[in-house]
Amino acid sequence: QVQLVESGGGLVQAGGSLRLSCAASGSIVSISAMGWYRQAPGKQRELVATITSAGSTNYGDSVKGRFIISRDNAKKTVYLQMNSLTPEDTAVYSCNAGVFLTYFRSSYQEYWGQGTQVTVSS
Repeated sequence: QVQLVESGGGLVQAGGSLRLSCAASGSIVSISAMGWYRQAPGKQRELVATITSAGSTNYGDSVKGRFIISRDNAKKTVYLQMNSLTPEDTAVYSCNAGVFLTYFRSSYQEYWGQGTQVTVSS
């Protein structure tokens, strides 16, 4: 079984920074893309950022220039450095990972973390 465990959420004032972490564990052969998504109350889930195993990144328009995604493949961990936070960034942030459970491509599955709350006060 594969688990994604997020940490680092909390309450911060506008203009502040937070760093989220998401560690994958379990029967993992390799991880392809990892990413962060967020969902605010009453809104649809939206992409925050993704990163491939090679380090290529993609960001949602609302966070470009403020957030930085990175990963440590050896630790099976993805990070999200969030800077210049605004109240509009308040949401539950969830980690996602595409995992190969064996050396066969057919073993690919996507997993989600439980989510961590980020609240930005004005």
